[in-house]
Amino acid sequence: MSIHTEHPAPQGRERLDVNDPRVSRFDIVQEGARRDEIEIVHYEQQVVPGTKAERRLTRLVAGMFLLTGLAATAFLVIYIWWPWKWEAGRGGDKWYTPLLGVTLALALLGIGFGILTWGKKLLPKEVSIQSRHDAPSPQEDRRITGQTMLYMADEMGIRRRPLLGVSLVAGLLPVGAVVAAPLVGGLISDPHKNNQMFRTGFAPANAGEKVRLVREDGRPIRPSDVSVGGQLTVFPGIEHGVSNKHADSPTLLIHLRETDAADSRRNNERVGKPDFMWGNFAAFSKICTHAGCPASLFEQQTNRLLCPCHQSQFLITDNARPIFGPASRRLPQLPIEVDEEGFFVARTDFQEPVGPDFWERPA
Repeated sequence: MSIHTEHPAPQGRERLDVNDPRVSRFDIVQEGARRDEIEIVHYEQQVVPGTKAERRLTRLVAGMFLLTGLAATAFLVIYIWWPWKWEAGRGGDKWYTPLLGVTLALALLGIGFGILTWGKKLLPKEVSIQSRHDAPSPQEDRRITGQTMLYMADEMGIRRRPLLGVSLVAGLLPVGAVVAAPLVGGLISDPHKNNQMFRTGFAPANAGEKVRLVREDGRPIRPSDVSVGGQLTVFPGIEHGVSNKHADSPTLLIHLRETDAADSRRNNERVGKPDFMWGNFAAFSKICTHAGCPASLFEQQTNRLLCPCHQSQFLITDNARPIFGPASRRLPQLPIEVDEEGFFVARTDFQEPVGPDFWERPA
């Protein structure tokens, strides 16, 4: 602890020869402090070197640092190898995020408590008084500064307590790797494995197949089921298509009025989607491209689709272009048609990634 005052330290002391080999390092530290008008008025060791108390505290601090290293290493192992993809039931993926949180918390607590215990229990106590001054730094002062830093290193006890230094390095190296893990994670495990970022439940399982659009109860939908100006939430007609297993698949099927449908087809052609509509029907992902909320409030008169979470609005007749709110990307449109039995089917899967923006998406 340093106490600052405008009063100089006591004068009249003879300057110590810092090059005298007989003086101790602490004497040089004191002399350097005095030349900077700093008087060390109290200095004491908190534990006697070599005692059981010192060894006990050393083991405690080392244990904290090693706990940090183990927890950070566990974080890396879980981040890279633990199953994180969602699966129905109570699979290991349910523990992915909680385990990341617990291991990172243990790593940070270990390093924090270790440093606090080291500083509060093992380092010496010091009280000094300093007079404010401005002065150049001659060669002797540089030597004093160097010796002071070396003395501080000695007082930290790393040479006398090598376990602390080893445990500190062992604890901090994995923490550094934890910081870098999210940056290099994509190099370790391909985020596009199995095309998971671009595939929904409407993707056909086999070539030539087309997935039907169904209600929440699984019934297929005919064009006559949706009145003019109306809309209906639809799901892929596959196993678990209406469950959280395909949470990226809910789609809004909209029956546009004649003039609005003509505008929509014209705008679709402009962006290279001339065959995405069937008649006056259009289908758009229900998942908002801002934060993944359900954009499901359709206003017939203005043909706007509103997301209730953050008030993003999309103009359906202009390829679901965002016209208000924080969303910056259109809602992906699902290409649809009617099969030979008169039910709506998806011609293909969505041609753009569904949901919030992410950095890998094409321009």
